[in-house]
Amino acid sequence: MQEITMLLPLPRLPAPFITLVCTGVLALPMPAARAHDAVEETVSPKFSQALPNVPGKTLTTLIVDFPPGAKAKPHRHGEAFVYAYVLKGALRSQINDEAPRVYHAGDNWFEPPGVRHPLTENASRSQPARLLVVFVANTGDALKIPDQP
Repeated sequence: MQEITMLLPLPRLPAPFITLVCTGVLALPMPAARAHDAVEETVSPKFSQALPNVPGKTLTTLIVDFPPGAKAKPHRHGEAFVYAYVLKGALRSQINDEAPRVYHAGDNWFEPPGVRHPLTENASRSQPARLLVVFVANTGDALKIPDQP
C-alpha cells in the first residue's frame, strides 16, 4: 500500500519576525497559570454496600485518577476506616503532621478514622497515577470532607 502525503501551503512570514521568535527575543503572550486553575483528581465510585453483619456501616470503593501534576485539596475522611492501593504511577501523601511519603504501583496503606490529609498529589509531572480506595464508614456519612481554611 502506498502512503499519500498532503502538503499544505504555509503562510510566508517575514524573516526578521521568524528570527525574533526563534531566538526568544520576541515572546508571544501566554496566559499565566493561576492557583485556582490547578489540576485536581477525578473520583469514580465503583461499589457501595451496607454491611449486614456490621449494622450502621457501609463498604464503599472508589477509583481516584490523578493526572500528571494533580493535587487534592486538604481534606479528611471523617470517621471512616480507609484502605488505599496504588494501581498505577506514584502518589505523595501526608497524614496529619507526619512526613510525606511516596507510594508506587503495588504499594498500599490504611488510615485510621479522623486523620487529616494536608497533602495528596501525583508524584509525577508527566505520568498519571491511579488509586483504589476502600472505605468502611458510618452509613450516610460523607467520605471526603474539605478542610476549613
